[in-house]
Amino acid sequence: MAAFAPRAGCPMCGIVASAQHMAPNSHRSPVFPPGSTQAEVLWRDDNFTAYREKANPVSSKGHIIIAFNLHVPSIYTLSSSDVPLLVNVRNLATRLLASLIPASTPVSPSTAPPPAPPQDPNNQFRIGFITPPFKDNKIPVTDHLHAHAYIGPADLLGWWRGVAYGPLAWYAIDDLIAEIRESVTNNRVKSGYENRVRAPIDLVPAAGAREGRPDGIETTAPSIANSDLQVEDGEIRLGTPSASSSDNPAFLSPQSQIPHLRV
Repeated sequence: MAAFAPRAGCPMCGIVASAQHMAPNSHRSPVFPPGSTQAEVLWRDDNFTAYREKANPVSSKGHIIIAFNLHVPSIYTLSSSDVPLLVNVRNLATRLLASLIPASTPVSPSTAPPPAPPQDPNNQFRIGFITPPFKDNKIPVTDHLHAHAYIGPADLLGWWRGVAYGPLAWYAIDDLIAEIRESVTNNRVKSGYENRVRAPIDLVPAAGAREGRPDGIETTAPSIANSDLQVEDGEIRLGTPSASSSDNPAFLSPQSQIPHLRV
């Protein structure tokens, strides 16, 4: 889109451009020499470029930044039609963070600790946006939309950077998706609480993506997403593309989803 063309001097646009040689929908685990300043790109598709923050991570367990390929200025540029895009950000971040968690070391029965209560590992994941005018002073990009995803706790944060990742400036992606859905439908989507594991509405990535008037006239704004947006499932996988949009019921054409009514 010409309205969101790359901007000269933008660090995020530079990282996106550096990853253009990668095959779309590809996972990459490169090895960089110590002290390298080159972005460690983990994933690229038609809409996002994800890289691991090495210079100034907020967590020693892992910090990933998912940049929109287009130079989108802020979350306030998005509309309800971009809900599937936000769902993909969340699921992609979940999958990449899960790939950073080392496998458990096997222990013998005699030395094994008492079993801990079951816990969803995704509860450690923090995925969201820093809303302007706040910014991460170590990654001070405010006009190119990007999501932060890290594994808690944020043990490398520091109190000053903590303002950007605290309740004053942090916009969790689950809350953003839920609030957009509530604004365009008559559904109340509970959000913003711990242990929210796959609410039923999350099984439909495009839920809340369309707007319309009571007389049936659709008023949905165009999405900034690539027309071939694929549903990211959030599962750990290496180099396996998602199912095509034609095979996913969330991305069927409007005519195949809503029957024509005669009155």
